[in-house]
Amino acid sequence: MENIISGCLDGDRKSQEQLYKMFSSRMFGLCLQYSNDYDDARDILQEGFIKVFQKLDQFQHKGSFEGWVRRIMINTALEKYRSQLHLYPLTEKDVKTEEFIFEEIFEKLAASDLIKLVQELSPRYRMVFNMYAIEGYSHKEIGEILGISIGTSKSNLSRARSILQEKVKKFYNSSENIS
Repeated sequence: MENIISGCLDGDRKSQEQLYKMFSSRMFGLCLQYSNDYDDARDILQEGFIKVFQKLDQFQHKGSFEGWVRRIMINTALEKYRSQLHLYPLTEKDVKTEEFIFEEIFEKLAASDLIKLVQELSPRYRMVFNMYAIEGYSHKEIGEILGISIGTSKSNLSRARSILQEKVKKFYNSSENIS
């Protein structure tokens, strides 16, 4: 890996191609989580790799290189949507406190189906959901990154979960009728 990074730093196109091939499919999956569709995900991926190559000299060989690339891709996705996001806090009456457990349903859903359902969320909910549920950011970190309060982050996550639960129920019911 160090040879590839060194080659990229020297501007070697083959090393850059190797690095891209090593990480592009995994990073594309990540970009899909944050995008509206495949075209947006491709744009994020391309912009992200441009940043990876531009900032490669900043990688300090502490921690995993893949984690470093992943962070750049997430930040690229967030930058793309930050200007489009209008995160408004929800009132307590808007937030459903009832949690649904659909283990049986989730077992029947393919990963691609789940990604599609997450992509259907509005950008504001999708960002908070991905950052909290998938990337493991705290509400405090999300608030700092997106410029919102912790309460707004929590309410947007709660609303995203409620919407996803409804979408999963509808998906499950429609697939049951087809079977």
